[in-house]
Amino acid sequence: MEEQKRQASGMRLEMLNKQGEGEKKLLVDIVLPVLRSTKGLILEYEIVTLSGVKAYIDAFYEPLEIGFEGEGFVAHAQNITRSRFDFERNKVRSMSVNDLKYFPFTWDEMDKKTEFCRRAIYEVLGRHTSGGWSGVTYSEVSLYEREVIRYALRLNRPIRMADVCECLQSSHQFCRSILRKMIEKNLLKPLRVNAVRHHEYVLVDGVSKYLW
Repeated sequence: MEEQKRQASGMRLEMLNKQGEGEKKLLVDIVLPVLRSTKGLILEYEIVTLSGVKAYIDAFYEPLEIGFEGEGFVAHAQNITRSRFDFERNKVRSMSVNDLKYFPFTWDEMDKKTEFCRRAIYEVLGRHTSGGWSGVTYSEVSLYEREVIRYALRLNRPIRMADVCECLQSSHQFCRSILRKMIEKNLLKPLRVNAVRHHEYVLVDGVSKYLW
């Protein structure tokens, strides 16, 4: 926060100084546990709306141009004025026109459904990134595959076919099919890629996100 303030001025600096519990909860409980870094993250990101008025996004992830917003019911629904309601809709339209993704969370969601909110961010990251992130969505990872991921993390070493059979309590043939699907989904990879036969496998970076 202090680093962001040093780089800010004017209204953005004022917005950073006024950040409340909702913005802090969004950042600390929802966004940072998923991104695991502040790199590329801009707080109170300034945009100019279609009406020419400046508006600010709570937390903007610059690499994928996603605007994360924390919205309390009282401030954004119960006690909102008509002019404020118009301004917020204009802000959302302005983000869309500029190809920025609008990604809001309510206070109750952040407070009572924290893992659900984090999973939503994992989903959008999985759909728009490659490399360390598998392109597979949460719903495409089966229960068996998640159990293998959990077991491999607990082993803290390369996982073998015997381990998968032990984990799933299933036949060699069934477990081999699970391993094959996990490799196809970029969840697992052979420990020695150039080997003729593969006996040990390691998790691809970032797959623990599927356990949320």
